Amino acid sequence: MTQRRSFVLGLAVLVAGCGFELRRAPELRFKTVQLAGFKPHSTLADELRRSIAASTTTRVVEAASQAEVVLEAFSDSRDKGVVASTSAGQVREVQLRAVLNFRLRTPAGKELIAPTEIALSRDMTYNERDALAKEQEEEQLYRAMQSDIAAQVLRRLAAVKTL
Repeated sequence: MTQRRSFVLGLAVLVAGCGFELRRAPELRFKTVQLAGFKPHSTLADELRRSIAASTTTRVVEAASQAEVVLEAFSDSRDKGVVASTSAGQVREVQLRAVLNFRLRTPAGKELIAPTEIALSRDMTYNERDALAKEQEEEQLYRAMQSDIAAQVLRRLAAVKTL
């Protein structure tokens, strides 16, 4: 038991000494942001709200008059297409795509981030016998892409220097 404790303690010292640190939300240089242009009940907008709320410096507001910056979404879409099928026409592989087109501006209209597109895709095998399981896998892949898009947007927001 003593060897185990000393091993765990030694491992903790090594990990602490290497500079390991848990990932945290980027620090944004503005206090308030409005999310505009997203569809009602957009899961991506909800993910962005959660990610921004994790930042200790910034909060999401509903009115542009209260916001220092406005994150304006032009499109937030999901798409699915067939990549491979058998000679009998049965689908064997599909490609899932998630796309966000956005820009960041001040309420007065000064552009801080030019219109930008973030597009992600994932390939997924498909079999009709496993349709229910593949539907769940598809939803998990979309959620993962959505989290990745939100993280990329936050990194871009953190890079904004001047208002």
